[in-house]
Amino acid sequence: MHLLYLDESGSVSDPSQQYFVLAGVAVFERTAHWVEQKLNDVAAQFNAANPNSIELHGSPMRSGREGWKSHPLPSSLQAIQDALTSGVTSFHPKGVRLFGAVIRKDTLSGEDPVEHAFEHLTSRFDNFLQRIYAKHNDAQRGIILFDKSSTERRIQTLALEFKYNGHTWGKTRNYAEVPVFLDSRASRLIQLADLVAFALFRAYEHQDPVFLDTIRHCFDSEANTVHGLYVKD
Repeated sequence: MHLLYLDESGSVSDPSQQYFVLAGVAVFERTAHWVEQKLNDVAAQFNAANPNSIELHGSPMRSGREGWKSHPLPSSLQAIQDALTSGVTSFHPKGVRLFGAVIRKDTLSGEDPVEHAFEHLTSRFDNFLQRIYAKHNDAQRGIILFDKSSTERRIQTLALEFKYNGHTWGKTRNYAEVPVFLDSRASRLIQLADLVAFALFRAYEHQDPVFLDTIRHCFDSEANTVHGLYVKD
């Protein structure tokens, strides 16, 4: 089983923002525990007695919100880098790979950026699972897990539609269940998905690629083709 943890960055309704990002991390089920331990180690730098009280959430870490104001900004920014390095790059490519959709909102005419991004990511993750089967005769299934703050009903409706009626490129065939929604405070992997989405948003919205440069090579790819990153710019 492969688990795709997704989160968003940027606001669809905020006219001051050009981009919307939906992105995250695909983890092989037996790798998830070890990724979580690496992220706990990062959080423990800020509260060794209770690392679970620390939520690794990119925007608050950079802006000093949600308790991060009590920590020096350089330490918070380094923690983002440490989480991306220890949670993503150290496990890539066998246990972890990334998926992301970056949407410049004004390039869509009458189409919802969330639906556009989700259609691309759900089909690309499904194709990744198909490639595993074709290459290794390994029939893996997948589940997508979202932060609870996402639009649950709309996403689940889309997932069922893609499975039974199809999307632009066919039908999804390798999902074990409709998307599951988790509280990010209880899931380090959702927090890692947030950091991946934040890295993409900083790179495209603010021309600040410092975090993206750490993980750029970790998006799902085969040979010289990058399948895991979609940019509509």
